[in-house]
Amino acid sequence: MNALLEDLKWRGLIAHSTDLDALGAHLDEGSVKFYVGFDPTAKSVHTGNLVQILLAKRLQEAGHQPFMLVGGATGLIGDPKESGERVMNSKELVHEWVEQIRGQVSRFLSFEGSNAATMVNNYDWTAQMSVLDFLRDVGKHFPVNRMLARDVVARRLEAGISYTEFSYVLLQSMDYRELNRRHGITLQTGGSDQWGNIAAGVELIRRSDQKRVHAMATPLLTKADGTKFGKTESGTVWLDPELTSPYAMYQFFLNAEDAKVIDYLKVFSFRGREEIEALQQATIEAPFRREAQRALADDVTDLVHGKGEREAVVAASAALFGRGELQSLSDQTLSSVAREVGGGTFEGDATVVDALVAAGVVDSKGAARRAIGEGGAYLNNERIEDPELVLTPEQLLHGRFAVLRRGRKTVGIAERV
Repeated sequence: MNALLEDLKWRGLIAHSTDLDALGAHLDEGSVKFYVGFDPTAKSVHTGNLVQILLAKRLQEAGHQPFMLVGGATGLIGDPKESGERVMNSKELVHEWVEQIRGQVSRFLSFEGSNAATMVNNYDWTAQMSVLDFLRDVGKHFPVNRMLARDVVARRLEAGISYTEFSYVLLQSMDYRELNRRHGITLQTGGSDQWGNIAAGVELIRRSDQKRVHAMATPLLTKADGTKFGKTESGTVWLDPELTSPYAMYQFFLNAEDAKVIDYLKVFSFRGREEIEALQQATIEAPFRREAQRALADDVTDLVHGKGEREAVVAASAALFGRGELQSLSDQTLSSVAREVGGGTFEGDATVVDALVAAGVVDSKGAARRAIGEGGAYLNNERIEDPELVLTPEQLLHGRFAVLRRGRKTVGIAERV
């Protein structure tokens, strides 16, 4: 088998493919043009999309040429989902999201050299197409009985599915054919939840243009209990730092389960097989050290937010629990950490007891006083001695933040307003 495919298979990145042997032979012939698509159904991509972005990066580093499609047209329709009809967002909002996602995706790839990446938008070839041309040129190649047999469509039939969402597969299939015609693209990648759409594109090209092209899909990542990876109690883990802070992303990957962390490392890290297998052994022998989790959190945060941000959140995490200097943390870092660890606000003339309650580390002023009396309450990592201490800007980080801690593990941040 082709060496690249061998590595992808070892990393667990191949769930479906048209013909792996044929694809391997095609990759061996030279630089292959491939594409992966992202629909702008939100202002940001998330960790599930990151799997596809990093797969594209791996393919590019192996010498192949990526075309990254952001679906200004398909994003106006929406792929059918099992829970029901999607909300139809306005064209203006979708086009705004297209530009935001283009900017996010492009940061991971190289746009220089012989296999430079290219960004494309399916709105460019879809918007001016007439309904008659679409039905005659695309629709005639899609047997309705096969469309009805698609899993998500079959499950939606009883409750009802609009013709708009039912026809989504035609639009995505047309994308593959159009990119093959325009740019000579011969490989599409995506998630396994898109396999029906991807395979339909391969079939459309075979039926209409009598050409053989290739496709490959990655598995959906799950947690040990089988639930979807990339979700937290507060929602999706986004790549946009305004939606998911670098601190929150780092903590999310740092908390990966022992049973799954090596699987995630293979997918999200560019470490080699020998190093990952060493981390696997370390997880077996000394799971409490969480070496694999730290490697995973480091690598993902470096890729998404940069090494500087990662170092800042590592320093913040240590400093919150008394193992580093809080004074060295920037205002921006403290603001993002405050959003994650929780807390509230206090007035300008508040005492440290008020701040302890506002930060959420105790339930009441009485509990705050008891914690102080027992020597277990800390303000900015300094033990609190006087419960009547009034907090002034000089005693706060950047003049407004108070990091309150009870014992070793209960931390909150209160902000002076």
